[in-house]
Amino acid sequence: MTATRYPCLADRAVIITGGASGIGAAFVRAFATNGARVGFLDLDTTAAAALTAEIAATGAPTPVFIPCDLLDIPALQHALATLHTHLGDAAVLINNAANDRRQDFPDVTEAEFDWSLAVNFKHHYFAAQAILPQMQRLGHGSIINMSSIAWMGGGPRMQAYSAAKAAVVGFTNSLARDVGQYRIRVNAIAPGMVITPRQRELWYQDESLIAAGRARQCLPDPIEPEDIANLALFLAADDSRLITKQCLQINGGAR
Repeated sequence: MTATRYPCLADRAVIITGGASGIGAAFVRAFATNGARVGFLDLDTTAAAALTAEIAATGAPTPVFIPCDLLDIPALQHALATLHTHLGDAAVLINNAANDRRQDFPDVTEAEFDWSLAVNFKHHYFAAQAILPQMQRLGHGSIINMSSIAWMGGGPRMQAYSAAKAAVVGFTNSLARDVGQYRIRVNAIAPGMVITPRQRELWYQDESLIAAGRARQCLPDPIEPEDIANLALFLAADDSRLITKQCLQINGGAR
């Protein structure tokens, strides 16, 4: 199957948080392949270096990587300012970084709760706040916030994570209302069961769990990181110019 290419994305500056691995790395590859000038943030410097070298070897524009702990909001703001010096005004922001660590509800401390909301939502808010003036100068932009179907279906041992991912959608809807006048669109993506290497290592060592998840889908095929990236390309491109304030699910029709 051949993915659609979007000439309108060529030479546009695209910022991606959590871009070194998993779905984030698929975002970085997809936008670079479409000729975008990509900047991404992550803590995993080894994976980021390997991804940057991989993309550079293809002849696509080499991404700019800035290491950053997204829990440190001043550090996030500084990293985004640094990316601006390299790339100029950003036309696309993908708030991707997250951590779906399972928690036993009776034992969750206030610090653990705060950590979950910070790593899964807070940086979305402040990254958008930092990038918005750049999009206003351009006169257009696309902000894509990563949510999850976990808050819709009630993922077990994921109460704080689910609350954060529901907050992402509320934030998306409210921000879209305020910035539409500048032709800036704000949407969310809620993936279903995407088995990245991290997911397999932590939560899906048992193949029967994967089979059970796939059995709940209408479509039998696994959901790949590239499937999520293909939707992000569309939401970032001019082809979706009148799509905003939406949360789009990619779950194979899961129930």
